[in-house]
Amino acid sequence: MKKRHIIALILLILIVDQWFKFYIKTNYFLGEEHNMIGDWFKLHFVENEGMAWGWKLGGSGSWGKIALTVFRMVAVVFGLYYVGKLIKKKEHPGFIICVGLIIAGAIGNLIDSMFYGMIFEASEYGTGKVAAFMPEGGGYAGFLHGKVVDMLYFPLVDGTFPQWLPVWGGEPFLFFSPVFNIADASISIGLIIILLFQNRFFKKEEPAKTHPTVETNSATTDDAQVS
Repeated sequence: MKKRHIIALILLILIVDQWFKFYIKTNYFLGEEHNMIGDWFKLHFVENEGMAWGWKLGGSGSWGKIALTVFRMVAVVFGLYYVGKLIKKKEHPGFIICVGLIIAGAIGNLIDSMFYGMIFEASEYGTGKVAAFMPEGGGYAGFLHGKVVDMLYFPLVDGTFPQWLPVWGGEPFLFFSPVFNIADASISIGLIIILLFQNRFFKKEEPAKTHPTVETNSATTDDAQVS
C-alpha cells in the first residue's frame, strides 16, 4: 500500500461528499424530502450543529461548537500522521484503507464546520427558499460555526411496537431513523470493517517453535538405542 493510493482514496471521498452537500444545500430547503427508491431510501435535508445524533457540546453556546470543531481538526492531523506511520510499517492494506476512510469522513464534516457558515446563506424550514452560495450579505455564521449538511435517509421499517411490549407497546417505531451524509458513511464503514476483521488486521506472526537439543558425552550404542 502506497501513500498516493490513500491520498487518492481520501480525495475521491471528499469530492463526492462535498459535491453532494453543495447540491443539497443549494437546491433543497431545510426539511425538504424526496423519495429515491420506494419509501425506504430518501433524500431529506437537515443540518447538524453538533456531534452525531444532533447532540451539542455545551448546549447551545458557541464555545461548544468551537471546541468540537477544534477537536475534529486535531483528530484529522493525528489521523494523517498515524496513517503515514502505518504505510511505513507496511501494516495490513485493509486496515490502512479503513483508517483512510475514517480520515476522509472526518475531513468532510470538518470542512462543513469550518467554512459553510461563511460561504452559504442560512437554510430555512418550510419556506421553499434555498440557500444561496456566497451571498452578498455574507454567510449565516462565522469561521468554525458552520453546520454539517446531512441528507441520506433510510426509513427501512416504519410501524408500531406490539401492544404486549412493556413501556413501548403501541408506540411508533422507525428503523433506520438517523439522517447522515457520505462522510458519516465513510467513517462508519471504516469502523465496522475494522471491528469485523480485527483478528486479520492485527494478526501477529508467532515465532517458529524450536525443539532444544540436549548434548551428552556418553557414547551411543545399539543397545542404548533399543532400550
